[in-house]
Amino acid sequence: MTPRLLSSAGRAELAELYRRSLVDDVLPFWLNHGIDRDAGGILTCLDEDGSVIDTDKSVWFQGRAAWTFATIAEHAASLGLDRESHRSACREAAESCLRFLRDFCVGPDGKLWFAVTRCGQPLRMRRYAFSESFAAIGNAAFAKSTSDPATAADAIRHFESFIRLTTTPGVLPAKYEPTRPMKGLGPLMIRIATAQELRRCLGDIEILGETCSVWIDRAIAEIERDFVKPDYEAVLECVGPNGEVIDHADGRTLNPGHVIEGGWFVLHEGRLRNDSSLIRLGVQMIDWAWQRGWDQRHGGLLSLVDLDGRPVQEYWHDMKFWWPHCEAIIATLVAWQVTGETRFAEHHQAVHDWSFGHFPDRVHGEWYGYLHRDGSLASTAKGTMWKGPFHLPRMLWYCHQRLTEAES
Repeated sequence: MTPRLLSSAGRAELAELYRRSLVDDVLPFWLNHGIDRDAGGILTCLDEDGSVIDTDKSVWFQGRAAWTFATIAEHAASLGLDRESHRSACREAAESCLRFLRDFCVGPDGKLWFAVTRCGQPLRMRRYAFSESFAAIGNAAFAKSTSDPATAADAIRHFESFIRLTTTPGVLPAKYEPTRPMKGLGPLMIRIATAQELRRCLGDIEILGETCSVWIDRAIAEIERDFVKPDYEAVLECVGPNGEVIDHADGRTLNPGHVIEGGWFVLHEGRLRNDSSLIRLGVQMIDWAWQRGWDQRHGGLLSLVDLDGRPVQEYWHDMKFWWPHCEAIIATLVAWQVTGETRFAEHHQAVHDWSFGHFPDRVHGEWYGYLHRDGSLASTAKGTMWKGPFHLPRMLWYCHQRLTEAES
């Protein structure tokens, strides 16, 4: 029997819950408290009531928030935001973030900063290129929502930068010395999601000589070849240059949330193409990560686990973070829709119930981001340099879209 949430009677109610949570709760919180009316862009370091904890700005979130607001503006009608004032508020918020990004967040060599002051003075550069990928999707979504050619060009430019920085040896400083070279899953899964979003917004355009679909294919192929380990029934977070299993703490540390997120990116691609091999791979990734990451004692998803079941080095390994739960809600819904298998409906019910039972703030709105293993509150922060309007609103929007499209 299909669990309650995804039963024929429950799906419309579930879609409405996701829609209402997005437009009546999460969206107003960030529009009211996050948008910087004076200096531009968005402030994400907010306490539970929306008060500002820190005015330094995350460059990730200038792009991510722009994506969120522009996507909501584009789909305003289907989300029940029928008044032009609603769409205008979202477009203006997205435009403010992109303007701040363009004016203040580009470093002297063209690489984007990781953090800047409220007024845009540089604070920190990181040795990865995720600021570029998030700038690409923010500009792409705004271009689709407004038909603005300048932001479409910026989206392409930032994705080109992301590709160059993540595929050209020696351009970015290595995380490890040559003694033990490693590569990570993160850049590959982010490449998939970024290329998917550019393709959705701008078409299957050519970037650096390859279409978005080809960039997706290459990333999926490398993940399957080097990171997916059937002998272990695991997807590794870090491997050697040729996919070697590294039997040290860093090499054995698994990130279930990352794998589940990457799994639904692959499933999304498989669904669009009606490709059974991609669907099979995405399902496998989600299954293995769920089996290792779901906390049998307290419920919810553990942040990190060891490949061999040994102790994990990071002290926060058993905390419950908001974003893996958002990704698991999406992944289990899509897996159930494309396979019809009851276990994914059961997983969706479990992660939905745990998440909506622990993360939401019933007083001030939005979700807390950081819980202890037993689900008790670890921090009242609603936003940090890493938490802002992205994973949660993306989950609410995407799940609403998938449920309503399936019923139409």
